[in-house]
Amino acid sequence: MPFFKITLIRSAIGLPTKTTGVLRALGLRKRMATVFHPVSPQVAGQIMAVKELVAVSEVEKAMSKAEFKATRKPDPGYYIETPASQALEPHI
Repeated sequence: MPFFKITLIRSAIGLPTKTTGVLRALGLRKRMATVFHPVSPQVAGQIMAVKELVAVSEVEKAMSKAEFKATRKPDPGYYIETPASQALEPHI
């Protein structure tokens, strides 16, 4: 079943109450927050009401918070080839 991946890109500060209410109904409270909703005409209508504020893509599977956080985790930039304790031992 497909899902909408909705990310709030622009802030709703200073916008009418109706617009902020639509964002709250979608579950978007802070900028760069992402939510997943099943594809339906009701959700599509809500997205159209705030289309200037959000980025939407269609994905096949909704991710949990832990899965989504794992995809955003950067590469550490280094890899440990040997433990430090083995590297410091003298070789005889």
